[in-house]
Amino acid sequence: MEQIHQRLSSKSEELIAKENQYGAHNYHSLPVVLERGEGVYVWDIDGKKYFDFLSAYSAVNQGHCHPKIVDAMIKQAQTLTLTSRAFFNDQLGKYEEYITNYFNFDKVLPMNTGAEAVETALKLCRKWAYEVKGIPENQAQIIVCENNFHGRTTTIISFSNDETARKSFGPFTDGFIKIPYDDIEALENVLKSSTNIAGFLVEPIQGEAGVYVPSEGYLAKAKALCKQHNTLFIADEVQTGIARTGRLLATCGNCTCKNGCENTPEIKPDILILGKALSGGVYPVSAVLANNEIMNVIKPGQHGSTFGGNPIAAAVAIAALEVIKDEKLADNSAYLGNILRNGLNEIAQRNSLITLVRGKGLLNAIVINCEENSNLAWEVCMKFSEYGLLAKPTHGNKIRLAPPLVITESQINECLAIIEKALNDFK
Repeated sequence: MEQIHQRLSSKSEELIAKENQYGAHNYHSLPVVLERGEGVYVWDIDGKKYFDFLSAYSAVNQGHCHPKIVDAMIKQAQTLTLTSRAFFNDQLGKYEEYITNYFNFDKVLPMNTGAEAVETALKLCRKWAYEVKGIPENQAQIIVCENNFHGRTTTIISFSNDETARKSFGPFTDGFIKIPYDDIEALENVLKSSTNIAGFLVEPIQGEAGVYVPSEGYLAKAKALCKQHNTLFIADEVQTGIARTGRLLATCGNCTCKNGCENTPEIKPDILILGKALSGGVYPVSAVLANNEIMNVIKPGQHGSTFGGNPIAAAVAIAALEVIKDEKLADNSAYLGNILRNGLNEIAQRNSLITLVRGKGLLNAIVINCEENSNLAWEVCMKFSEYGLLAKPTHGNKIRLAPPLVITESQINECLAIIEKALNDFK
């Protein structure tokens, strides 16, 4: 890190030192101190401009500081910010009607963060299992996938196999069965093995694992098996949802929602989990959606959040979803994602440092030709930043490339040139 810090201004050094001194060391951040963002760009405190190819882990799909979303937040913040759910407010019902129609569900349970929404979905699934499916109390099990990432609460890390996230945080929560991702036979075997299976929680694409895209038809087959065994199909679309993968939802290539999807065989989730871009990155907003037969098991006092469904969140989320629709960002993601992957594959033919390109829409990754425990991918990202593009490694040797969905074709080509220039420095 000494060489890296020598390239920083004294002001950047000072601010990084403050975080290291006064903040918990729970992140390994790229040494860039940002102060402003607009669209696909961010600027550091010294005025250097970068393309943002992380998009706050897909929270700013609509671009940084989108004026419509920011205006909605400011207007509502000047009127009414928080009532708690002890009272009704004039924004929540409008939002609930809008989002349930948008995704074609009966009801929504509003929360704040992605991890909270996952926890909510797990509780909802268990309660449905006991009160509707008839599983004996405290015996419900939920199937999850290896190499998953659903958050870092105690319950969620209980079914993670990332030892960095798990070590010294036990004892863990029971009730979860792990199977390999993208393995229909494994899912079927577990579903057949017990009548106490309540749900199957899955990421349509495993983002944190390195943008692992499952085989064609995997999700449709998984949904069909869940339906056959009266088991809830729970889609965690916190990162993949809201147009990131070229559809409104990553499960959308096969769903019947009302936003321009192909009406091919349905894999609409029984429970849908959303977050991140649900606010366009300006405010913490998450949501769990389900139909009445599932959501109605929740009664007053059984689950809640002081900030969940607050007026600012409601106004912001409506504006964020309107931007996705009005600016046709799902279409933009699909079209430019193909251009980005084709360009990356062309670079890979000229530079052996890239061994694999994968992704869908504008959620993509390159696999760097090194061991997972190597520092090379980090050094590549440092070189990207030197040339004006910000990205970060995930799982050691994979680099996620996920710009805001408002990016243009000419900007994609400019970024491909930056990526190739940086990689060529390692030849």
